[in-house]
Amino acid sequence: QVQLVESGGGLAQPGGSLRLSCAASGFTFSSYAMSWARQAPGKKLEWVSGIYSDDSDTYYADSVKGRFTISRDNAKNTLYLQMNRLKPEDTALYYCAKRKRPWSTVVTINPLDQYYDYWGQGTQVTVSS
Repeated sequence: QVQLVESGGGLAQPGGSLRLSCAASGFTFSSYAMSWARQAPGKKLEWVSGIYSDDSDTYYADSVKGRFTISRDNAKNTLYLQMNRLKPEDTALYYCAKRKRPWSTVVTINPLDQYYDYWGQGTQVTVSS
């Protein structure tokens, strides 16, 4: 069965860095675009970043552009999110998600669950001094 398992979250100071990982199994990882999304307490789910199946293109929300970098290692079935220059407003539960259809584009709009069919359990990122 499809599994997505995030890790790497934690507490970071403003200006600090964290690297999230998402280990994928149960499907042909290299065939699917993937995204990261986050949800802060009391707020809606927000798409953060996405990457094509073959790593040919990446996309970022304006709020994280220039600070976050998405990448993937198809040989290791793993998705990454390098987060630098963290801000308190980056505090949220971060999820990785798999696109429903293979060889399809990154979708950035809500409702995300219309386009992404599997989600991890999330990893908490807290940015605070």
